[in-house]
Amino acid sequence: MSSSASQKSRVEALDLLRLAAVLGVVLYHFGFWGPTVNGIPQAAIPALAPVAKYGFLGVPVFFIISGFVIAYSAEGRTATGFAIARFSRIYPTFVFCMTLTFLAIMFLGPPHFNATWAQWAANLFVAAPALGQAYMDTSYWSLVIEVMFYAWVAMLIAIGLFPRRIDSIILIWLAITFANELTIDALWAEKLFLADDSGFFAVGLLIYEFYRGRRGAMLYSMLALSIGTAVFQALHKLVKLAPHTGGVFDQWIVVAICLASIAIIFLATQVRRVPLPAGLTLALGGLTYPLYLLHMQLGYVLFEHQAPDDAVLLVLTIVTGVALLAWAVWRYVERPAQRWTREFLTRHAIRLGWPPKPDPAVASVASNGTA
Repeated sequence: MSSSASQKSRVEALDLLRLAAVLGVVLYHFGFWGPTVNGIPQAAIPALAPVAKYGFLGVPVFFIISGFVIAYSAEGRTATGFAIARFSRIYPTFVFCMTLTFLAIMFLGPPHFNATWAQWAANLFVAAPALGQAYMDTSYWSLVIEVMFYAWVAMLIAIGLFPRRIDSIILIWLAITFANELTIDALWAEKLFLADDSGFFAVGLLIYEFYRGRRGAMLYSMLALSIGTAVFQALHKLVKLAPHTGGVFDQWIVVAICLASIAIIFLATQVRRVPLPAGLTLALGGLTYPLYLLHMQLGYVLFEHQAPDDAVLLVLTIVTGVALLAWAVWRYVERPAQRWTREFLTRHAIRLGWPPKPDPAVASVASNGTA
């Protein structure tokens, strides 16, 4: 294996791709999804719909990047260490942004939008619909998918299969995906096994295998299989989107965007430095998570509250303002909260005998047995 696997340097180009992906989602929500789904007059900029409707593919791009990043961050950690790292990364920021959205809906939302304290409490558990409440922001559905992916990875680390048996894991996962998608298409299997998105995560996992130095026919064959699965799943999403949006999607454009996104992500992982200040790329990557959490519902509330004459100018103002707010959340809330949460949970895990890092001798054996 290449020594790059052990060099915990940041893949800076992925920060820029995260930003591009979230901007695609923002375009989708303000140029297509809002006007067609929420039933609110002039909810955004419908004139952008022919282009904006493909912005939904920004979420699968996040899943590909997540597959890479999760494999990257899992190295050198036990299941406990991995769980602590993921929890401290996503949960404090989620609670803060969800609460900001809740307060905006409470004070500025009526009559178009409403929220209750029961809804806020249910959203503290992320998967609010499981508790009979609506998401505070429907964008949170993808966060549930991410958390489920983290849970599977943590479990597989705990039983010693990840990343040592990565090939078997991916092959079984894709087999379950096709068994469900081409037969009963059961909702429970879709949720439990991420059957609508497994191909994207698998592509990210395999790109990381290449990044850390692995080569060979098996890797390339599995990558081709995963890419084919991801494209199939993207096209399958169109069937589910059409009744909700009434939109007409060009399947070849969807295929082209998927393949181009995968190629760009792969190339980005081979770029060790980007020609921008390191602090700028760090900030651009950092603000993407709070921007994703805040832009949609908060943006709709602000838009409707202003009743604009110039929709374009207002949308640009709102998106710019929310982006600046996202940067502030990343800089002044997310980073310190993440550090404090990680340190707090790590101390207590060690006290309970759950070390965040494996015993060096065990780690060496596991590393030597990795495919």
